[in-house]
Amino acid sequence: MKVPYRTGLHKVAPATYAYLQPNGSWGWSNAGLVVDGDEALLVDTLFTVALTRQMLDAVGQALPAAKIRTLVNTHGDGDHWWGNQLLPEARIISSAASAEEMRHSGPEPMLQALAAGASDPGMRGLTDLFAPFDFTDVTPTYPGETFDGELEVKVGTRAVRLIEVGPAHTEGDVLVHVPGERVLFTGDILFIGGHPVVHSGPVSRWIRACDLILGLDVDTIVPGHGPVAGKPEVTRFREYLHRVLDHAVAAHQRGRTALEAAREFDHRGFEDLDDPGRLVLNVGAVYRELNGDGTPAELELMPQMLDVTTEAR
Repeated sequence: MKVPYRTGLHKVAPATYAYLQPNGSWGWSNAGLVVDGDEALLVDTLFTVALTRQMLDAVGQALPAAKIRTLVNTHGDGDHWWGNQLLPEARIISSAASAEEMRHSGPEPMLQALAAGASDPGMRGLTDLFAPFDFTDVTPTYPGETFDGELEVKVGTRAVRLIEVGPAHTEGDVLVHVPGERVLFTGDILFIGGHPVVHSGPVSRWIRACDLILGLDVDTIVPGHGPVAGKPEVTRFREYLHRVLDHAVAAHQRGRTALEAAREFDHRGFEDLDDPGRLVLNVGAVYRELNGDGTPAELELMPQMLDVTTEAR
């Protein structure tokens, strides 16, 4: 069942906020804010400079005394860090693996892909997906501090735990845990309302990340995409990942292509999820792990993903 939610800053616990962007599909990511007095920590910026500025304006209006001194990027996807340039004085932190990924995933490859999509009928759907976003004024601004494993940072007197759980969705995914308020910001380790995307994998490690979340003392969970959730939604998401993994392994053994496997997926219990074309990418990620040779490449699967998306409509 779809949960309605609206764009903007939402208080999820004392001095703890989520910035949400419906509908949570491609590029429409969430962010978070932890405040103590005049000091604040921001969890992720947004896909474009304009969207990030809109978010920072909302923060400024609601919390005029709060200065964002720390920024945590949960992973290397552009919709979680391409607005970093608007916080030039902040301490910017990510996992070491994410920082490395960021240096190879700036806006230029995206602009090239969109330009190619405009002239390639097979990729035109990619251009349509990202048509709402303007990347031309993005200046890549990278983390100045990295870590492996875990790191505790302070926001005033409040402790915030950074927990690396990648590679899973990407190479260096990080959870941001606010233990004092029993709140967790997951980045794209959790998608609510839509199929996730497995860029990196292995899916088994992503499942272990869900187990870790379920073992934490948290009540409120802010996903990378979609509405605010709780542990029941994490349990359901974990079940989805298990089904994708089991289905892909069995399909691979039968010699099915990633596209064929995606079309044969059992959607029962997950019929409400948006972006079903992503199944092609998710099956492909499992195939890459099984093949051990980097095939099938994610970019090669994009036209097939777009075909399945069109079929679903």
